[in-house]
Amino acid sequence: MTNTTRTAVIIGVGPGLGMSMARKFGREGYRVALISRSDARHGDYLADLSALGIEATAHTADVTDPDRLAAVLAEIAAAGDIEFAYYGPTPAQLPVPITQVDVATARTAFDWVWPAIQLVGAVLPGMVERGTGGVMISGGLSSVRPLPMLGQLALVVAALRNYALTLNAALADQGVYAGTLTIGGLVERGDIHAMVTADPSTFGGAQAHTLDPDDIAETAWEMYRKRDRAETVFDALGDRLKIS
Repeated sequence: MTNTTRTAVIIGVGPGLGMSMARKFGREGYRVALISRSDARHGDYLADLSALGIEATAHTADVTDPDRLAAVLAEIAAAGDIEFAYYGPTPAQLPVPITQVDVATARTAFDWVWPAIQLVGAVLPGMVERGTGGVMISGGLSSVRPLPMLGQLALVVAALRNYALTLNAALADQGVYAGTLTIGGLVERGDIHAMVTADPSTFGGAQAHTLDPDDIAETAWEMYRKRDRAETVFDALGDRLKIS
């Protein structure tokens, strides 16, 4: 089993992209710490990673609870330096049509942004001191392309994308990487993909609109390793674009 104090924290773990990120970074020699709002699937996740020889722990935290998130991050850091952190939880809110979004709705949606800032605040000082490490944030295609049906969520993913890109510019000469994955499509094996494919009469067919989470995780690793771009856009409706 991998024995290392380098830790990759995966926040918002689900059976799709979150676990693909955990497997990829685990295979690259990282101890993996999983964080999700429920522990219902932690046993399966840990068994999956253990079978691959990956050292892993699982932790329960609702990212909108700052005290709990802080406690979990501190617990993880106590076992070894957090060298990489991935922020990829999905918002619990359903989208409101953009023409009907009011201040209260928008403000609540931004509860998805504050934990990303809290995460960076917790891990970045150590990374900068060591001169190594990275943070990656995932968001949606509505941050780069108007998708009115996503309503207030477009505001949130745009903020997260800009935050990651600006961090990338600020950290460029400090040995620390920041980047973002902009995802447009149904991530295979994920919970939303399962919901859509289970009810095609409501959501329509998923064919040609899916993304392989292993491919996304591989790209995330290459971005982190090469540090040649701050963003990759995955668009299941068109070509995959790479933006530097």
